[in-house]
Amino acid sequence: MNRAALFDVDGTLVDTNHLHVTCWWEALRQAGHEVAMHDVHRAVGLPGEDLLAHLLGEDRDTGEDERLSAAHETLYATWFDRLPPFASAARLLRELDRRGWRVVLVTSAKDSELDALLRAVDAADAITATASSDDVDEGKPAPDPVHHALGLAGAPARGSVLVGDTVWDMRAGTRAGVSCVGLLCGGIPRADLEEAGARAVYRHPADLLAHLDRSPFAAGAERAG
Repeated sequence: MNRAALFDVDGTLVDTNHLHVTCWWEALRQAGHEVAMHDVHRAVGLPGEDLLAHLLGEDRDTGEDERLSAAHETLYATWFDRLPPFASAARLLRELDRRGWRVVLVTSAKDSELDALLRAVDAADAITATASSDDVDEGKPAPDPVHHALGLAGAPARGSVLVGDTVWDMRAGTRAGVSCVGLLCGGIPRADLEEAGARAVYRHPADLLAHLDRSPFAAGAERAG
């Protein structure tokens, strides 16, 4: 039976969350919206439309969404050639691939951003497939992206594991029936990740790699076997 190792990318494999915070904050500021960076940080990981609804409310002028998203994308694109991967991110993916896991990236990033993130991670040889927000009707925290990723891997939810850094990742994975692992490197507190469904929490990819044999990946291998 195939086993899927599902990974969020922003804030999980690549150190980009605070870049997104700055770019969204600036896009909102330019449009006349005063939003605290702390609030933007807690919304990172949601698809753009959902992020704006979370920050500005469901009763906002939705006709402005496209312009705000385009401003964020333009600002963020200036960093595409220097996105910093977390230490051991590529090694973690390659080790899971070596152990027989099908590695699929599950991200709210659009395809243009995903290309830059893939270059930053630099582990294409270990990645079975990628699933972006463009592939589903509803993004995280809905389970749709996780279900889609499992389909790409040809793997059931049972025995599969999702690694992410936000509560949106944990909620999506929990609703899809996979085991969830949280990473603290995206800046979200351990308690929030655990409350949202994380079975285990590690500091960053290198910490998870060092403890892989005692992580939910070890338990997932046993359940899938």
